[in-house]
Amino acid sequence: MSTARFPEGFVWGVSTSAYQIEGASGEDGKGPSIWDAFPGGRHGDPACDHYRRYPEDVRLMRDLGMAAYRFSVSWSRVLPEGAGRRNDLGLDFYDRLVDELLGAGITPYATLYHWDLPQALEDRGGWTSRDTAHRFADYARVVHERLGDRVGTWFTLNEPWVAAFIGHGAGVHAPGRRSAADAFVAAHHMLLAHGLGAEALRSSGAQRVGVVLNLSPVLTPAQLGDFTLEPSEEDAEAVARIDTLLNRQFVEPILRGRHPGDLLPVIERAAGLGHIHDGDLDVIGRPIDLLGVNYYTPVVVRAQPSAAADPAFPGSEGILFCSVPTAVTAMGWPIMPGGLSLVLRRLTREYPDTELMITENGADFVDVVTGDGIHDVDRTSYLEEHLRVLRASLDEGARVRGYLVWSLLDCVEWADGYRRKFGLVHVDFATQRRRLKDSALWYRDVIKRNGLGVDRPKRPTLETVAARAQVSRATVSRVVNGEASVSPEVRAAVLRAVQELGYVPNAAARSLVTRRANAVALVLAPPQNGGEALVSAVVQYVTSLLEGAGKQIALMLADTDESHRRIVRHVETHQVDGVVLVLPDGAGPLAERLARTEVPVVLLGRPAIASLVPYVDVDNVGGARAATAYLLDQGRRRVGIICGPTDLVVVQDRLAGHRNALHQAGLHPITAPAGFDRESGAAAARRLMGDVPGLDAVLATSDQLAIGALRAARQAGRRVPEDLAIVGFGDIDAASATTPALTTVRVPVTEQALALARLLLSRLDGRHTSSVVLPTRLVVRETT
Repeated sequence: MSTARFPEGFVWGVSTSAYQIEGASGEDGKGPSIWDAFPGGRHGDPACDHYRRYPEDVRLMRDLGMAAYRFSVSWSRVLPEGAGRRNDLGLDFYDRLVDELLGAGITPYATLYHWDLPQALEDRGGWTSRDTAHRFADYARVVHERLGDRVGTWFTLNEPWVAAFIGHGAGVHAPGRRSAADAFVAAHHMLLAHGLGAEALRSSGAQRVGVVLNLSPVLTPAQLGDFTLEPSEEDAEAVARIDTLLNRQFVEPILRGRHPGDLLPVIERAAGLGHIHDGDLDVIGRPIDLLGVNYYTPVVVRAQPSAAADPAFPGSEGILFCSVPTAVTAMGWPIMPGGLSLVLRRLTREYPDTELMITENGADFVDVVTGDGIHDVDRTSYLEEHLRVLRASLDEGARVRGYLVWSLLDCVEWADGYRRKFGLVHVDFATQRRRLKDSALWYRDVIKRNGLGVDRPKRPTLETVAARAQVSRATVSRVVNGEASVSPEVRAAVLRAVQELGYVPNAAARSLVTRRANAVALVLAPPQNGGEALVSAVVQYVTSLLEGAGKQIALMLADTDESHRRIVRHVETHQVDGVVLVLPDGAGPLAERLARTEVPVVLLGRPAIASLVPYVDVDNVGGARAATAYLLDQGRRRVGIICGPTDLVVVQDRLAGHRNALHQAGLHPITAPAGFDRESGAAAARRLMGDVPGLDAVLATSDQLAIGALRAARQAGRRVPEDLAIVGFGDIDAASATTPALTTVRVPVTEQALALARLLLSRLDGRHTSSVVLPTRLVVRETT
């Protein structure tokens, strides 16, 4: 068998979920789910209108040669109240879908729960109620009774970690709870639901039963370059704790019928142990036939005693979640195919009898529709690199029976709405027109030949070679550069991988051990609005990363019209190979003038108008929306916003997110304009307190304004947070030092700097690049 071909009978297909594609959320008797009630929800209607257009979507899969389709069943479409009364019209839809699939020669794989709990059950406690697990078993019987004669493989749950900890701990997903106790209780009840649901399916005659987990390797920053490095004792403890919370919390109860020993003390501190009953693990740990593995990216951590716990990882105090210095998707997720090999290697070693399927793998990139197609080369490259790693894992003995791309269609990406694009097929949501992307045509050819063929990836990377040769990226670089320190055996393995993959070393590969005289301009303006920390991080990390890639840095100040002209001349005469622009509010005309040169340019911050220049920004809209939603969840109803100058794009975005959350709650914004500094924030807060009777919360578009508001509240005799909750934005150093400590939206400063450097390196390598928007995170402290 050639290295590019897969075993006979290997299953190729795609995955979707009901809420993300079906639409018709209130039609034919369907009841509401928690996503219909979630702030910012109702994205699912009309979604991709799959409820009506499923024949067209099945034809697309047939024409692409798919052998398998993993779809999810909407619980509230089948049982509108979550239990009791069946909705036959809803079951009829899945009847038609399964028949359509079988008629097209496509095997249906059904997932019973993909995060869309019926709202009626949530109203009775949701996953924090043990009864929900028993209702899930009843629901499994109802669906199997209708579809079991034609559906052979059943997955009980999809990614219970996300549903439990992103939905109940961090509050980013429905139902939007922010409670460590609720997260741990929900996680256990989901595991119990899996066990009870699996029993119900088997007793009804199901052929194969499994579950789908999101699994990621947990590494230290140093291990990114060499998987074999032994971390310090402190970092090893950090890795083990996060691995327990993310991976072992679910894998061990399901596959071994036990909890990890280091997990129960964490659960007991957060939630007690009363929700775990004798005999639960016997039910949860019954044998399964198939484990679905969803892989996207690694998790990178190190010990840092001062770090607060991440709400998605209760019990993670003293652990810093680190950025990954590599290319990222449009969601900011690091691209690291080698992480898949680590996951599969571990499962093969620790659970050798478990059959596996890659049930999700894919990426969000910004797609451009042109007259001659959608040329999503980054997505194609992403999938191909992961498949080459998967192929190598099969040689190592991994029992993987199939690979399902996420996703068939561009669809609703949960709280992010329609702006994320994971699909092989582009969907124009205004017209519902489907268009095949280049990645879909490439995947069709992979399926047809049952492998990757003799053609090589356009951009095989150090990651791919390292995974193939089972060495680190640094070792590949040493071989590429002819260093004598590498043993003959390792050198032979690397060169064999290089030849098999058709890898051509580039400047980035060589720069790990050598330097070149290439120059990059780092263009800065004096920081505004408390941006000193971000500019400092950019200077530090962009310089470090680019110098590590062999570039010389030319630091240029852009503070006058004459300096702008000088910079343009410098770039037009090709005295630099690339430009990093760090200017206030999108750089304006300077960015556009530089974009018209042939020199790659990247920009910090979303520009005010559409630009040809790719940029790095943070999700200001989502951060403000999450902060406002949190205040509303706490029962605050008179929420004012202190906003800096509204001609700034960042302020506009934060104001938009705030207004969006209020609109979802049926409330109107109360706005107080301000400048940049604390005194301005204090003055705006005094106006709000004087003008708005019963004002009970304030969101400020910067921490400086929030600190001013905190001072004004204290001077007015208002107790924080009893009388007035205050939330800032940015998480500057002073935010945690206020009295009381300031709740704020954390902006990833270091990650922005690293993303800028990676984006420019990608452009210098000739890759298609997309703008990067990094997630923000609400840090809850004493002011709320």
